Parts: sequence; C-alpha cells; structure tokens
Amino acid sequence: QVQLVESGGGLVQPGGSLRLSCVASRSIGSINAMGWYRQAPGKQREWVARIWSDGGTNYADSVKGRSTISRDNAKNTVYLQMNSLKAEDTAVYYCNALVVAYIPKRVEYEYWGQGTQVTVSS
Repeated sequence: QVQLVESGGGLVQPGGSLRLSCVASRSIGSINAMGWYRQAPGKQREWVARIWSDGGTNYADSVKGRSTISRDNAKNTVYLQMNSLKAEDTAVYYCNALVVAYIPKRVEYEYWGQGTQVTVSS
C-alpha cells in the first residue's frame, strides 16, 4: 500500500509557475514509477509526466518543455515544476505511484492521491 498526498496547487496567472509536491507514505526508491495526471472539468483524466526509479522521465506533449518532474528519495517526495502556465493547464492534478510485483507473474499496482487544484486565470 502507498498513500500519496499532493500539495502546491492554487490560482496562478497565465505565464506563471507552480511547483506541485507529492509525498508518499513509503520509500519511493521501492516504487517503480511516480507520475502526475490531470483532469479538467468535463474531460477524462490524462497523463502528464512520469519519473522512473532509474531517474528516467517522460512527458506528455502538452507540457513538454514547460514542466519538469523530479524526485527526492530522502523525502519520499516527487515534484512537478510547471512554468509558462496556460489556461488549458487548469485541472485537478493527481499523483500516481506504480508498483510492479512478480508473484510470480507480473502484477501492477497503482495508487492515487486525492488531487490538488490548479487554476490558471487572470
């Protein structure tokens, strides 16, 4: 089991920046991947960024070049730094943890936080 708690959301003007944080209840070094997803009103949840246990990262095209995902294993925390924010970035942002187990077949477990609201508006 992994509990995830997000923070850092808020109201920001277009062009501004925010840093979201996600604190995990256990060592993120033992988690295969941590990621961020978002869900705008009336839309499906979409993937935003992911960081793997080896430090590799992936980004959705919609945020590539404007966002950076990082991790601090000592603090069991993953961050999403978002710059040059646009109105279309407005959404609830969710932290996600992916744990892969071999028992003995491969099984994936996903855990979600409660989300943090990001609103980009002037």
